[in-house]
Amino acid sequence: MQVKEVMALIEKNAQTADKEFKRVFHGRGGLYEGWRHLTVDSINNIISLALYFQEESEAELLKSVENFVNESQKYSTFVVQRRYIKGAPSEVLVGNVAKDLFVIENGMKLKLNLLSNKNNYYFPDMKNGRAFVREVAKDKHVLNLFSYTCAFSVAAKFGGAKSVVNIDMSKGALKVGMANHSINKLDPKGVSFLPYNILKSFSSIKKKGPYDLIIIDPPSFQRGSFEATKDYEKIIKKLPQIASDNCILLACLNSPELDSHFLIDMIQKWAPSFVFQQRIKNVPEFASLNEDKSLKNLIFQRVCV
Repeated sequence: MQVKEVMALIEKNAQTADKEFKRVFHGRGGLYEGWRHLTVDSINNIISLALYFQEESEAELLKSVENFVNESQKYSTFVVQRRYIKGAPSEVLVGNVAKDLFVIENGMKLKLNLLSNKNNYYFPDMKNGRAFVREVAKDKHVLNLFSYTCAFSVAAKFGGAKSVVNIDMSKGALKVGMANHSINKLDPKGVSFLPYNILKSFSSIKKKGPYDLIIIDPPSFQRGSFEATKDYEKIIKKLPQIASDNCILLACLNSPELDSHFLIDMIQKWAPSFVFQQRIKNVPEFASLNEDKSLKNLIFQRVCV
């Protein structure tokens, strides 16, 4: 694909974008040959572009997007992040970025930092997972493991959860999570933000249980903290100790090297009372050449005889 063809797709998809977050080009899925390094998002009046490695077409692409934004009646800001450079610096090429920026997802506000290095507080591909949590959370005690900025917790509270326990090692991420609850004017009663090492804190986590809905959304690999291939099993083995009899489990994994059976087989072996129900469909804008190895949101229901 040439730059002009990529621009045609971006402009077409941007036509239907509104105030809510929308991915308008997803090269990471491998559907567009030669463009795995590019993603482009629409966030209200902002176009946000990420480059995962450098290509010869970069200057032409950036100039084309810049012209599109300058000529647009909808967009006034253009931000580019070069993730292939150490520190993943971001640059504002057109307009300005507000300090109190947030995205809107299904009516929820979630904080966003487009000028941060690497992760910007928000994972848009998890939208359908959050929608599921919101649907089933009513009156439930929820455990949100690897909570990061607590978007699942916000969804659970929107869905009427009785309580949510958010666990993450990063105090900074949990602080953003508190702000996410605040900007949505959610009652903080029953919501906790605990900076625990999950693999070393099960006794403390167990004391706050049992839980009716458990969300596990770990990084696929985080050096010194979590490796899915060896550490996911440790959590699964503990599930029967912290889950209520009818507990719903949402087990997530975003590792292109592993398919759904990695989790399904592991849970069948180590926590057989959790029965696989379904895999949540991914957001269409994040389509992948190999869907089975793309983001996996798997639902299990505990059945105690």
